[in-house]
Amino acid sequence: MKKQMLHLDLDTFFVSCERLIDSRLQKRPLLVGGIGDRGVVAACSYETRHFGVHSGMPMKVAKRLCPEAVVIRGDSSIYTKYSHMVTEIIKERVPVFEKASIDEFYADLSGMDKFFGSYKYASELRQKIISETGLPISFGLSANKIVSKVATGEAKPNNQLRIDSGFEKSFLAPLSIRKIPSVGEKTYQILRNLGVDKVSVVQQMPLEMMISVLGANGKTIWKRANGIDNPPLIPFHERKSISTERTFTKDTIDVVKLRTTIFAMAENLAFQLRRADKLTACIAVKIRYSDFNTYTKQIKISYTSADHVLVPAILELFDKLYQRRLLIRLVGVKFSHIVTGNYQINLFDDTEEMLNLYNAMDAIRGKYGESSIQRAASMGAKTIGRFKNPFNGEPPVILAHRKH
Repeated sequence: MKKQMLHLDLDTFFVSCERLIDSRLQKRPLLVGGIGDRGVVAACSYETRHFGVHSGMPMKVAKRLCPEAVVIRGDSSIYTKYSHMVTEIIKERVPVFEKASIDEFYADLSGMDKFFGSYKYASELRQKIISETGLPISFGLSANKIVSKVATGEAKPNNQLRIDSGFEKSFLAPLSIRKIPSVGEKTYQILRNLGVDKVSVVQQMPLEMMISVLGANGKTIWKRANGIDNPPLIPFHERKSISTERTFTKDTIDVVKLRTTIFAMAENLAFQLRRADKLTACIAVKIRYSDFNTYTKQIKISYTSADHVLVPAILELFDKLYQRRLLIRLVGVKFSHIVTGNYQINLFDDTEEMLNLYNAMDAIRGKYGESSIQRAASMGAKTIGRFKNPFNGEPPVILAHRKH
């Protein structure tokens, strides 16, 4: 049976959602993100890209490059709603699919040729999504995930492309090496310094040479350039989750201690999300009292992995759940409805400074351990003054006094 892997990608997703809400934005240059001068571009329309604008760019730079652009502060709840709509349509029509991010999907259509024809089925699925949501979407279809993803990029905007089995290498050959997934800016510069620009050059290089230059990543890029890398499809499960619990050595009614513990657990789970490039859309708090009665409360939220979004929501859940004022034996925090996420931080609220802070804190955690750096609010006021010196090989801790 021939493999048939479908890749679907919603075109300029945030922009498309905004244009559904306000038709006056059609064909106008549009920037979505933080509206202040210190904000960041979360998404931009194709009309702005001719001016050199791209996502992740400081908003003030984008506005300088394209002064005619309309700037809109994003609304993650709207994008989450439309993402769920598309997910439900795919779930109804495809037995096994992967939700790679809030706007990107893979589906295994192998075997469909016996009944419908994979390309015909994919085309009908795409038209169904367009007609029911109003969102433009593109797809690529080939024998493996990587080639299909590249084909989707070549099909955009709002189109589709099939690469028949045996034509993977010839399809990839004339493309820029930047089109290969896992080739970032740093890797691209290394390859350019070697005179490598097109995929065809990598196809002609010995595998050993790529490994000697780029290590293990060189092998991955070489396989992808030759159309033979085919990562497995990871089936989508709505209830995929991460959680943590703490049982106290002595039952407590100390609200400050309880909130501090909840804060620290939520902060730690949020870091785990960002480290794995994940987002959550459902959060929950669990309480077990001294009489062993256990209660949980959960809410759905917009996809995020940002501390300053998740922690306040978790604390609010705890305040609503903790009503009995009895001694507590255990508390827990859970994040579910997890997907792979390109939008790791809430770019609509965050500034460059906020993004840099997250990156810096996560880098320290990655190097020294998850508890090496924490907000003072997650450690309690008694910890003020206890600093470790990172220059002596000890992990740094950021502490600050907080009044309760």
